[in-house]
This record gives sequence, structure tokens and C-alpha cells, in this order.
Amino acid sequence: MLYVNGYAVSLDRREHGADIDFVSHGHSDHIAAARKGSRILASSETVQLVKRVHKRNIEPYEHRRHGWLKLLNAGHIFGSRQLCMDDYSTGRRIVYTGDYQMQSARAAEPIEVVEADSVVIDSTYPHPRIRFERRAEVESAIQRWAACAESNGIALLGAYALGKSQELIAILNEVGIRPVVSRKINAVNEIYTEHGIKLEYASAYKREPDHEEALGRNFVGIVESNKLMDLAWRLGRAHGKRVHTAVATGFANAFKFPTEAQFALSDHADFRQAVDYIDATGADAVYTYGKGARELAENLARLGYNATQFDGIGQPQQSRTCSYAAGMVSDSKLSL
Repeated sequence: MLYVNGYAVSLDRREHGADIDFVSHGHSDHIAAARKGSRILASSETVQLVKRVHKRNIEPYEHRRHGWLKLLNAGHIFGSRQLCMDDYSTGRRIVYTGDYQMQSARAAEPIEVVEADSVVIDSTYPHPRIRFERRAEVESAIQRWAACAESNGIALLGAYALGKSQELIAILNEVGIRPVVSRKINAVNEIYTEHGIKLEYASAYKREPDHEEALGRNFVGIVESNKLMDLAWRLGRAHGKRVHTAVATGFANAFKFPTEAQFALSDHADFRQAVDYIDATGADAVYTYGKGARELAENLARLGYNATQFDGIGQPQQSRTCSYAAGMVSDSKLSL
């Protein structure tokens, strides 16, 4: 938990006693605080994704009345944000990244980096040995593979329905490929296009002439990763064609997948990007957050950074005192 200016702020978690629940983006492992009837501090895009994709009845928390709170683009996926907080009691600025990346994506706003005193950073890739190639090189490799595989049958790519699939569509569109997508990916795509992000694709479940035509010949498809191999087998039987499979994930740099190809297309920062981010902020205190927090802190400390695993910042305040013209009024927990 973060305690800033008398408020307890949760970070992508559901925590007891939080006054403000910050949700950095719409991936399912970050929306625990977005429970029925709750108000979350998030971008309007993330609120919409949580409502429509995850079917959670939530409302946005209006943060603009707090001058010490600001949302910054994180570069991770569409609608992803960092949380910037100015602590009036210490005079320090704290920034929580959530998931972020320093490379520019095709279907997400580029990251905004500001000067900060303390940063709380994502630790998905904590080891220096994981280094992502330049994004342009990975994208070109995907385009070449998809074109070659399509010429010999069906090319099927596995990816997360939210974020990665839209990146893949934009990458394939650049070379004239209009992929066929699953129902869930289509639902996410509709939200992207409503916000002006151009994506050319066909939906497998819609019975429209151009979609039927696409499915009647060789095509490139995109499906959720956990359905990839089963769908590949079923498509092969249904169409009598060879189905070529690939995955697009940053974990392709760490694991071998049971596919013909794998591409390290990541929407996270690797260790090198984490260092670049810290240097750009000028922070003198680094707190690592997430599953790889201990490893990232240790590896950063070896390079001379003041890095520790996040265990909260600040102290809880039992009461807030507000000054009014009529006198002093104390309230144990002001209604937000």
C-alpha cells in the first residue's frame, strides 16, 4: 500500500483499507480491485475494457480534484497508465509504473517519463540475461513468417486477446494481411476501433460474405494462446490443410513453446529498459513490484541503484483534519 497525503492507495491489487484503488490497465491479473459496484482510479479506456471485456460493473474514481494525482501513459497496452503522486508532506514525487515498456507500440500510446524521486516499477523481466530485440526486427520476422505460412496453408498465431492481438493485427495490416480473429479478440477490437485505432480484420464467427471468403482459402488467424493448439488441430481437420502455428510473447526469450515458431514480441520492459527508465526519471529510490521483485532489486543493486523490494511507502494516517472558515472539522475517513 502507498500512503500519500493522508490517503491509502492500492496498486493493481485489492487491499483492505484502501481509500483509492488504482488499476493500471485492463489485463485480468491487474483488476482485482475492480469488483462489483466499486470505483477505480484508471483511464477511461481501462474502465471501458473492464466493463465490457471482463463484465464488471464498476465506475471511475474522479481523481482530477486531487492536484497531487496524475495519470501518465505507460506504453504497455491501450489505456495503460502510470500513477504519479506528489507527496506534500515529504516534497517527494512517487511514480508507480504498473506494466510498462520503453519501446513504442502500434496500438498503445507511447510511455510518458517524468522526473521523480521514488519509482515503484514492474518486475516481470528481472534478469539482465533477458534482452528483447529491436521491435522493428521482431515485427519484420512476424510478417515474413505469416506470409510464408499462409502461402502453404493456414497460419495461426497465439496471443493475449487484449493488447498483444491488436498489436499483431496492426503489424500484419502493414503488409496487406487481414487476419481472421476469434470472438473474444473481436470484442476487444471493437473497443479499440471505437477510439480511433484502425484495425483491419475479419471475425471468424460472423457470417458475412468477406469473412466466408477469407475462411474458404488460405488465411492468417489470431486466437488466444490457451486455445492455439486445440484450434490448430480442429482447423486442420475441417479445412484439410496444413496449419502452421506460432506464439507472440516476451516469454519466447525464456521458454520453448510447442509451436513451429515463436516471436519475442513483448509489451513489457526488459532489464535494460528498466535501467533506462530509472535513469530517465532521476529517481534516488527504486522499489520493485510484482513476482520478480526480489530478483530485480538484487540485480539493480549490483549496478549501484538504491533498489529494494516494495513493502509499502509512507505510514497510515488515522484521521484527516480539514480547515474550514467555520472552524476545524475532523473525520476518521472522509468520503471520497
